[in-house]
Amino acid sequence: ATPFMQTDFDERDGQLSPDGRWIAYVSNELGRDEVYVVPFPGPGGKWQISTAGGRAPLWTRGGREIIYQAPGDEIMAVEVSTVPTFRAGVPRALFKIRLRPPPGRQFDVTPDGERFLVNMRPGDQVSDPITLVQNWAAGRKR
Repeated sequence: ATPFMQTDFDERDGQLSPDGRWIAYVSNELGRDEVYVVPFPGPGGKWQISTAGGRAPLWTRGGREIIYQAPGDEIMAVEVSTVPTFRAGVPRALFKIRLRPPPGRQFDVTPDGERFLVNMRPGDQVSDPITLVQNWAAGRKR
């Protein structure tokens, strides 16, 4: 085995793209965690994916998006194209949720890319409770 990347910074959370040609990872080279993509096995350029901090990158199954966690537990998505070369769109917020504290990624996306599985903090409520009133019409006649 040989190291893929050796720098003076902290690189972690490497995720291989579905086609095996790219790696998304986190580095603190700017003084805060950001998500980057580099070709695998290299050499080549480097693209910054996150713009205001990011961690826990995840490629969608088709490799057309990278999902990551931004500061404040906001889940972000960036459209990407890998053919003929790598191109990344602008990050967009998908949703905000209270995640368990690190380490590790606290979410995953289903293979169809339509739903997320999220490891939330215990006791968190994701929606307002609903009240079901049964037989309300009968009570109106009294």
